[in-house]
Amino acid sequence: MTYQLLVCDLRSDRLMDRLPITGVTCDDYIGKTGTLSGTIPVPDQYMARRVQDALISGRTALWLVRDQTVVWSGIQWTDVQISVDRGSASAQVQGATAESYFRDHREIVDTLIATGEDQLDIARDLITYAQAKPGGHIGIEVPPTPLSGVLRDRTYVVWDLANVGKRIDELAATANGFEWRINCYRDASGARHRVLQLGYPRILVGSSDTVLSMPGQIISYKKSRDASVQANAWIARGATPNSNLAAASYPLLSTPLTTPADYAAGWPRLDGSSDYSSVTDPATLQQHAAADLARQVRPVVIPQVTIRTSDEGLPAIGSTVRLRIVDLYNPTGITSRYRVVGWRLTPEERGRPEQADLYLEVI
Repeated sequence: MTYQLLVCDLRSDRLMDRLPITGVTCDDYIGKTGTLSGTIPVPDQYMARRVQDALISGRTALWLVRDQTVVWSGIQWTDVQISVDRGSASAQVQGATAESYFRDHREIVDTLIATGEDQLDIARDLITYAQAKPGGHIGIEVPPTPLSGVLRDRTYVVWDLANVGKRIDELAATANGFEWRINCYRDASGARHRVLQLGYPRILVGSSDTVLSMPGQIISYKKSRDASVQANAWIARGATPNSNLAAASYPLLSTPLTTPADYAAGWPRLDGSSDYSSVTDPATLQQHAAADLARQVRPVVIPQVTIRTSDEGLPAIGSTVRLRIVDLYNPTGITSRYRVVGWRLTPEERGRPEQADLYLEVI
């Protein structure tokens, strides 16, 4: 399996160069920004000039391709040119998926108001708003569908200078919310695409399960339980009114939420809280509190499998897999169905087979 790094201008996606890459690792997820890191060998002055001309942090798009298939795409944010004695040189490159542009580098610099709008339309409008600013369009396609049928009221005020992506994250994290990511791929004609992908209530891809077996394609299987972030009582804190600077002011608080059935069943009370400093509406804050409690009320079960990748590549993020496991914990075998919410890829190198960690969610 041969990997190349396509280096393109971020705003136009014009191809600048095709570079070899070694020691590469990359990951991608629903709900957080994915990353890529790797090393470009620099054996001579010709390659040194190519690297200097092509790798421009902050304005370069990276496409990692295996043969002709896009495996990962994002934005180059860091590069390090390394030179040691005896003429050896290389360049280390690091990037993050396109969500990083909106989460970390774009702010709402106007007051925006949405009244009774579908929550997915609000997310689309925020991406469109960011790309409409001079110099702000990085080629993210924004399809008009789907819709969720869930209407929201939101006001984003200019003086908050809020990050666009983080406001979408907050909107998605409310009760009855949604998921979003930037999906990057190459179509049948070879054209590259970066598309806003929305899913209500979840992103689901494909109509059939990918079957993975152990023994077989699965190298290892882990299933951990993490109660360190568990909570069965919750309160959310919102904005602090400050209309009278001479008077004391206190943040808006949601109505405390508890789970009496848990306490009756023997669980200890475990308090949790969250901050939404831009939320001024009590109903919206209560929705955040309810969604946060629902996520934290039980120990988080995080299944993870490591697989040998095949010629068909990785299961798509949002697709479903069926695991068939026979091991010491399950000597008679189990079959479980999960959704792929992320992966981390380590390509084949120096005799090491290519493998990937899949991050899964119970469905």
